[in-house]
Amino acid sequence: MFSANIGASSGVSSGAEADTLLLAPKMPSDLERKCCGQQQQQHCISRLPHMEAYILQEGVLRLARRIWTDIQAVPDAVEAGESNRQFRYAAYRQFVVWQYRALGQGHRVVIPSCCVWTIRDRFPDPHGQYQGYAPQRL
Repeated sequence: MFSANIGASSGVSSGAEADTLLLAPKMPSDLERKCCGQQQQQHCISRLPHMEAYILQEGVLRLARRIWTDIQAVPDAVEAGESNRQFRYAAYRQFVVWQYRALGQGHRVVIPSCCVWTIRDRFPDPHGQYQGYAPQRL
């Protein structure tokens, strides 16, 4: 299901956190290697029917992107070959709203790596180059 390798974290963890991190796909940093908190893979949030319905459907993401660009009053300028990147960003925003509600400008959360890879697998970059978590925009 995931394109990333699954393995132990290089950080120090204990108890249930260590158990759940064993299921989290590898990410470039320990901060990004967040588990959804489910102890068994069949209960992983990335496998819920809601993930498919709210986060991975292109029609839902097109509508969400249109609403976002209208609210932000920014042009929806999609360059050739960037549709998957736009779908990924829209899916990340949809996931945050689904799980945390709207956070407001400047507030960010780390999305569980299982969900990040589910989104990346659905909307891959042709070169395998992905932007990682950025705590704040510069």
